Amino acid sequence: MIVLSETDSQVAQSLREELALVEARFAVELLSDLPCINELVGHIERYRGKMLRPTLVLVSAMACAEGCEAVTDAHQVVAVVVEMVHMATLVHDDILDEAAVRRSGATVNGLRGNETAVMLGDYLISHAYHLCSGLDRQDVARLIADTTNTVCEGELLQLANRENLALDQETYFEVIRRKTGSLCGVCCRLGAMLHGRDPAVEEAMHAYGEKLGMAFQIVDDLLDLLGEERTVGKTLGRDVQKGKLTLPLIHFMEEAPPKDRADMARMLREEACADRTDKHRRELIRKMLEAAGSIAHARTWAQRLVGTARRSIEVLTPSPARAMMEEMAGAVLQRRF
Repeated sequence: MIVLSETDSQVAQSLREELALVEARFAVELLSDLPCINELVGHIERYRGKMLRPTLVLVSAMACAEGCEAVTDAHQVVAVVVEMVHMATLVHDDILDEAAVRRSGATVNGLRGNETAVMLGDYLISHAYHLCSGLDRQDVARLIADTTNTVCEGELLQLANRENLALDQETYFEVIRRKTGSLCGVCCRLGAMLHGRDPAVEEAMHAYGEKLGMAFQIVDDLLDLLGEERTVGKTLGRDVQKGKLTLPLIHFMEEAPPKDRADMARMLREEACADRTDKHRRELIRKMLEAAGSIAHARTWAQRLVGTARRSIEVLTPSPARAMMEEMAGAVLQRRF
């Protein structure tokens, strides 16, 4: 869970209890009569770290309740569904990135190969929609399906721009809005929607989640450049190796002097051709980005997005749950793993 402190002990305790139920329902839904599948599902349990997306569903439900039952069974189901969708994207992302480590353990593709990882991701997606179809709200199921399509579009847009050293910031923001912001946004929208809140509140909640998710992705991209694998717990440097430009690099290629841009382009090409990340080259890239103000530029954008997220939920009645949402937004900026 991404919350760093307990804004209100009762809300925090309720949230812990609801998340424990999400974990239990997740395990029951994926249970198979085939031991080999249960073993794989057990392996990806370690992927569950911050549980950001189910947390967003639950805390949004609490903030939007206004006299109703804080978290309904439908909220619980949606929280499980979005976690399944997210886990599927992680399994598939590891294939695309040829990553060997996630949450300080072997990835499914590293352990069992790409074929197994592809099918496990599909298994998670199919179970997500099987569970979602049990809701008596067709509009909810369609919204989650539409959002999953948007996530895939974001990934495809990023893949289409691999090794594009002329990638602009506008396209980058569109990638992360679709790839990360859209699912976080729908988590918060559904928290309000399942309580029957009016469209203006739904839109505000969606804006909160979308902007928080985008800030989260910027910080994640910074960690890929600046973090230590033993701290972050996953394979780092894959964005550069796979030719995926993130905000600091895009800013550098737009703003740095021509010679520095040429040097950076050469190092990026060398890194993409290398079998593994060169620590010296990675450190040189980091220093050049810092000297050009590109790291600071990315952090500033993350701060702006968090500020926008916080302002979005001012439409809600002040409450401990709303205060926790404000704290969650700020906690995104403090991520170290």
